[in-house]
Amino acid sequence: MLQHFRPSPGVFSIVRSRSAIKPSSIVRCISLKPDFSKFKKIEQPPGFVVGTVNDAYKPPEASFYEGGYHWTYERFIAIGLVPLSMTPFIAGVEYPMIDSIFSIALLFHCHTGFKSCIIDYIPKRVYGIWYGLASKLLTFGTFVGMYGVYLLETEGNGLFELIKNIWNC
Repeated sequence: MLQHFRPSPGVFSIVRSRSAIKPSSIVRCISLKPDFSKFKKIEQPPGFVVGTVNDAYKPPEASFYEGGYHWTYERFIAIGLVPLSMTPFIAGVEYPMIDSIFSIALLFHCHTGFKSCIIDYIPKRVYGIWYGLASKLLTFGTFVGMYGVYLLETEGNGLFELIKNIWNC
């Protein structure tokens, strides 16, 4: 049975090629010197023109959050904040549900505003990793703000009560 065993020719060619490698040609895979190239700004062509004038336009991929829809989301949130902010002052009564909805809507209004600034002033095509870092820090800050709204609504009397106490000081 062992007489019929023939190894494939590829096995010996791998062994031979490994023995032919000289120590001077071996490159160390692990380097102690850090690679900071991913933190650098991505070089852009002159005038930010990619290709030639005869190339067809390639539209960016559609994104429901960062595309043309974010303007609509921002407008709906901004318009919704107006009646929510006036309700406790006109009615004279503080409703906890309106207070919490207003707090969350205000937080998302701030989030979408800062996200628009990040999209406009830290574009991914130029800054690469810094765009993602700024977006993740903004999202982290929004979650911390949501936790703050939770504490404000459960341990205190809400945002409107806080504003009234600050105003009366």
